[in-house]
Amino acid sequence: MDIVCALRTFLRVAETGSFSAAAVDLGLTQPAVSRQVSALEEHLSIRLFHRTTNALALTLEGEQVITMALKVVDAVDTLNEASGAEAANAMGRVRLALPAPLGLYVSDRLAPLLELHPGLSVELLLREDPSDLIGEGIDLEVRLGPVSDSSLMCRRIGWTTAFLCAAPSYVERCGVPKAPTEVSDHECICYSRAGDGRSWLFSNGSDEMIVRISPRLVANSALAVHRAVMNGSGLAVLSHILACPDIEAGRLINAMPDFPPARLPINLVYPSRKNLPLRVRTVLDFLVVAIREDPLMAA
Repeated sequence: MDIVCALRTFLRVAETGSFSAAAVDLGLTQPAVSRQVSALEEHLSIRLFHRTTNALALTLEGEQVITMALKVVDAVDTLNEASGAEAANAMGRVRLALPAPLGLYVSDRLAPLLELHPGLSVELLLREDPSDLIGEGIDLEVRLGPVSDSSLMCRRIGWTTAFLCAAPSYVERCGVPKAPTEVSDHECICYSRAGDGRSWLFSNGSDEMIVRISPRLVANSALAVHRAVMNGSGLAVLSHILACPDIEAGRLINAMPDFPPARLPINLVYPSRKNLPLRVRTVLDFLVVAIREDPLMAA
């Protein structure tokens, strides 16, 4: 039995929660995947999964094996890179989690990277809340704001830029705030990230002001908030990635240009591993360059 191959198969089954889904990802048959997992269980003398007709779940021992299996696979990947086996091109899949606006920004720019590395694939996971990187098998994640988890490697790669926006129909009906103190008097649409969303922070470069609001609409998706603002439902803080095209076209109005939303650090986090696989380093370097190409995120 190829123990490294079996560990890779085990990790993919644990990640997908299905023998058949793992087989599709690995380009194998379902029986072949099942045989590899069974052989690994026999080799380790433990049961890795609870199996029923309609469900598959990790055992306690299986959960414990995940961390060790990741270390073994990463070590082998690093050894392959050092020996030159993958020196020319990054190979394998990278799972990248990031907020939806940045996901749109990145997806527009991935084609040259994938063309340069034919053996590389990228899975984008658009989500607003922090992920369990180890448990979900995520290689890289972009987080906005401070990162409190000291067990993760963290690299600041830029800063957010946002605007307080409203549709012309809303402005015609309700006007716009001239200062942060007037914002709470308006109909507000909140993007709730990690449980927050009832307060907005504004800054003119020297002074900052926190505004408490009572939103009539709250969504945990920046894309949903964007749609609601476009339809005249109220004011909202929108990423420049979503807002700029609509502001330039006149579909949205920058409601308070002299006191914009405060900027947040854009952090790239990844598990604390000594050696990053070439495939992960390649995507990491791509992200750093892509963010710096946008002057509203690079400053």
